[in-house]
Amino acid sequence: MYSSIIYKRFFLFGFCLLLCGCKKELDSAYEWKTIEVTATAYNSLAYQTNSNPNITAFGDSLKPGLRYIAVSRNLLREGLTHNTLVKIEGLEGTYLVKDKMNKRWWNRIDVYMGTDVKAAREWGKRKVNISYRVKIENDSLKP
Repeated sequence: MYSSIIYKRFFLFGFCLLLCGCKKELDSAYEWKTIEVTATAYNSLAYQTNSNPNITAFGDSLKPGLRYIAVSRNLLREGLTHNTLVKIEGLEGTYLVKDKMNKRWWNRIDVYMGTDVKAAREWGKRKVNISYRVKIENDSLKP
């Protein structure tokens, strides 16, 4: 019985090491880039978006309480594509790119604030640094 407990602990320890190694390998496939953007906020309300305010331009459903952003279309070309992880100066946690803004906006993000219009107004418009995760291009894999 004692040997089976040791075996289980050894197996668990090995499995944890394997997971840590995989996570490190996954993390090394990405890098974080930082840029300055103009940040505003928006709500999922028809007068701010369209007649279906809970559906994004990518087709995702918005749910109050989740950390999402919309990005101007030029930022899509910079690597801020659908589901990119983003850290926003002045806000805790990470956000996901789930929406894209009207073509008239440039170098801009819109932070999703559910239906809390007061929070969106308090955020206002400001310049912030954002960091976003992009996949590292591996030149050795190119033909």
